[in-house]
Amino acid sequence: MNARSENIIYFDNAATSWPKPETVYNSLCSFLREKGANPGRSGHRLAQEAEWAVEETRNILADFFGVEKSERIVFALNCTDALNIAIHGVVKKETHVVTTALEHNSVTRVLNELKDRKSIRVSVVEPDSKGYIRPSLISEKIKKDTSLIIINHASNVTGAIQPAGEIAQIARRKGIPLLLDAAQSSGVVDLDLKKSGITLCAFPGHKGLLGPTGTGGLYVSEDVDISSFRQGGSGSDSSLPRQPEEYPFHLEAGTQNTSGIAALAEGVKYVKDNFKEIKKTEEEILSFLLEEFEKITGLKVYGSKSTGSRLGVISINLKGWSPDDLGAVLDENFNIAVRSGLHCAPGAHRCLGTFPEGTVRISCGPFNTLSQAEVLVRALREIGK
Repeated sequence: MNARSENIIYFDNAATSWPKPETVYNSLCSFLREKGANPGRSGHRLAQEAEWAVEETRNILADFFGVEKSERIVFALNCTDALNIAIHGVVKKETHVVTTALEHNSVTRVLNELKDRKSIRVSVVEPDSKGYIRPSLISEKIKKDTSLIIINHASNVTGAIQPAGEIAQIARRKGIPLLLDAAQSSGVVDLDLKKSGITLCAFPGHKGLLGPTGTGGLYVSEDVDISSFRQGGSGSDSSLPRQPEEYPFHLEAGTQNTSGIAALAEGVKYVKDNFKEIKKTEEEILSFLLEEFEKITGLKVYGSKSTGSRLGVISINLKGWSPDDLGAVLDENFNIAVRSGLHCAPGAHRCLGTFPEGTVRISCGPFNTLSQAEVLVRALREIGK
């Protein structure tokens, strides 16, 4: 790591969390050196140890999310992959889907593809002025042939946390699966999937769960009928001509990112052990930034100005600066990493009135500090003069 990287102030955790806990780094290295075989494909000791590592992570995730049967946690490449598995596997031809204007391209682009491929129809619910979805509007959009409801649990643009439990109750009463995109909320918001009644939940391993990139998963409740998205080797019963119906093999095919999955276990354990402290730190930084940003002339904060029902994700613009230029100056002159642009959520920016340039996004993580937030505020004040 060069000197500039060591001193960087990283506020781009909504893209991926960084740095990671030391145990995550150690696990990646030791697994590749000591257990780097293919899990479930051979009977020798190394393959068995690799399989045990994968199943340990599955069990840890199930416990973390309040899932009774760990086999209902299916590993994926990332949250985008998990969303694709769910949407392609559940949505039938010529049916209807309800979603929101806040969704990531990993939802909207899939649905646009299925409009052509499966002739589906899509109803889109708009948020209120602060970026929140009213559950009653979801209910109003449901039709007799609605096959899926998809909501973003927490916006990657404004950090607004949606009332997933209320929407899940609506979906349950109507007998419609609810797919929760927990890209930003997993590991950050207390999320009990069993208690909340959510039937499908896609999550990344590399964001709030503090694991490596290339990891993620999908929770599938037992009352959801989902077809396999990909087919291939599963290591369970090679004699079958079709993908096994048994979970998790029904939705897992091919060699997994085994070392990444093993390291993800260490990230989840770190989050579980430090959840209260992580949440407190994020809330302190969020509160400080929202308060100080109000004092900077020409700086606009989008979404709710309060700390309730939102994450440490803040979108801003500074008068006289394009988001790209502002992000570049923060990086080059102040060694502060943020993200500028549309954040793969153009619909959210249309709702905010920030399309097509977007915003500068500041996103907190468990290893950020108030002193780093103070440096960011001073930098923005200096740039704004």
